[in-house]
Amino acid sequence: MKAEIIAIGSELLLGQITNTNAKFISLKLAEIGVDVHYQTVVGDNPDRLDEVIEIARKRADILIFTGGLGPTKDDMTKETIVKHIGTTLVSDDEALLYIQQYFERSGRVMTENNKKQALVFKGAKVLPNRKGMAPGMAVEKDGVRYILLPGPPHEMEPMFTDEAIPYLLGATGKQEVITSRVLKFYGIGEAELEHRIQPILEKQTNPTVAPLATADAVTLRITAKAKSTDAALQLIVPVEQEIRAVVGEYIYGTDDDTLSSKAAELLIKNGWTIAAAESLTAGLFMAELAGEPGISASLEGGVVVYNEKAKIEQLGVEGALLEEYGVVSAECAASLADNVKRMFGSDIGIGLTGAAGPDPHDGKPVGTVWIGISSMNAETETHKLLLSGSRNANRLRSARFALYYLIKYLNAKES
Repeated sequence: MKAEIIAIGSELLLGQITNTNAKFISLKLAEIGVDVHYQTVVGDNPDRLDEVIEIARKRADILIFTGGLGPTKDDMTKETIVKHIGTTLVSDDEALLYIQQYFERSGRVMTENNKKQALVFKGAKVLPNRKGMAPGMAVEKDGVRYILLPGPPHEMEPMFTDEAIPYLLGATGKQEVITSRVLKFYGIGEAELEHRIQPILEKQTNPTVAPLATADAVTLRITAKAKSTDAALQLIVPVEQEIRAVVGEYIYGTDDDTLSSKAAELLIKNGWTIAAAESLTAGLFMAELAGEPGISASLEGGVVVYNEKAKIEQLGVEGALLEEYGVVSAECAASLADNVKRMFGSDIGIGLTGAAGPDPHDGKPVGTVWIGISSMNAETETHKLLLSGSRNANRLRSARFALYYLIKYLNAKES
């Protein structure tokens, strides 16, 4: 079966809020094997909503509406849809009682227009709202199922999970599920990744493989359809193994992993500690890592040594080294990593130095970055980056590349 999600609210079109409801509903529908082919956003206008419904019911079996169930004049979802399904609105006694009790508990006066929220389609299945006032509803007309849900996510999400999903399962008799596995990459562009796995993409059927670039990673989503989640995962395994054999060196995590969460996971799990000396990133690396729960067990501390004087006086980098090689160099990055590890007594030291822009620094072009990793019982390793972007984009990418190289080091150490 095919579903269309219709979000109602002028605030969505104005960019005042983000339509997170559509993402949530799409993910949940995928789990029960219902395909979402369209998502539509329309303002609080009955004529335009009429047009949207006319189009949607010709191309989808399930229409899911979010928003417009409130007490105010611009909440007109029910009043507009009722004409399409040829029924009337009636007051639901249970919903009205719940609304009255809601106001009593909160010590507020219930105004007459709040009774509007208890109106439902005659003969519809009412979906109770345990987190708010306006109930949802579900009704079928001419082979199309209409599901109305409140707009606030904290009301919509439990209603959809606890009420709408069981309704859909009973109504559709769907037996298939759709399951995905996401591989997260760093250090490789979307175009190069797609080129290298082209033979895999060309032969895909079930599972399918879809590349996607985000702000901090490139991802591959492997999606399989089967009778059960376990069966779908069994279809995914050989495809994932094939991808890893080709571009596994760039994979840093899966599914919900981020660079910082994966680095923190490896550090905490193995009881390893880390400290950082940051020049161009000025604390961005530590800030990314410090956002992860439990990282205090591993993050010992760090220093920001933004200029040459600070590198020498605060961290003990030798002036002769800087004079010979410069501050934007492998030697400087290695010295920063070694010295900060020694200063904090950590297992690992990270050093970042470079030319963020907009002007060259130390005779090096904008975007030249060196990352040093002072490791356990091994030589200090360094990595050179040649970035292109704005000053702050180069700084943020430098911090994230440092996390990526840290993950690679920790994975190798763990194995």
